[in-house]
Amino acid sequence: MDELIKMVLDDSRDKMKKAIGHLENELLMLRAGKANPHILSGIMIEYYGVMTPLNQVSNISTPDARTIMIQPWEKRLIETIEKAIMAANLGFNPVNNGELIRIIVPALTEERRRTLVKQVKTEGEDTKVGIRNARRDANEDLKQLKKDGLPEDEVKNGESEVQKLTDEFTEKVEKIIDAKEKEIMTI
Repeated sequence: MDELIKMVLDDSRDKMKKAIGHLENELLMLRAGKANPHILSGIMIEYYGVMTPLNQVSNISTPDARTIMIQPWEKRLIETIEKAIMAANLGFNPVNNGELIRIIVPALTEERRRTLVKQVKTEGEDTKVGIRNARRDANEDLKQLKKDGLPEDEVKNGESEVQKLTDEFTEKVEKIIDAKEKEIMTI
């Protein structure tokens, strides 16, 4: 196979991997009824005048399946962290005992579970669109190589390889979505 085609395939594979990585990141932030420190990853705290991620000013742990514990490195941050969690509107009521903050993750209602599954499927569709866009870009690059003089049969082989990649990554997305859906719907 021509080196230019390999470069196009590698570029396409990288774009598809990034799309899968983004999906996995987004799904980590969804609350599936279990305590997960990643739920709090988007929360920023004002720390010495600079907006800083929560995980950089405290230890975040999950002592059990329904509790998230946040232990700030400086006790004066407890109220700031508590306010930031409330402002993030995640549906949590943080409990401050002066030393650390506990968050009890409430069980999900059936309606909320169905809403989360829809959200997961939407994220999955967005990822599939990203994968198809990577395929389109790769096919356009291959057509350009054909115009530049690459033999037609090599371009066809490249296009079939791009399609195989697309199918492989689309299947990965389906598996990820199915696993997350089962996790959400499991009580």
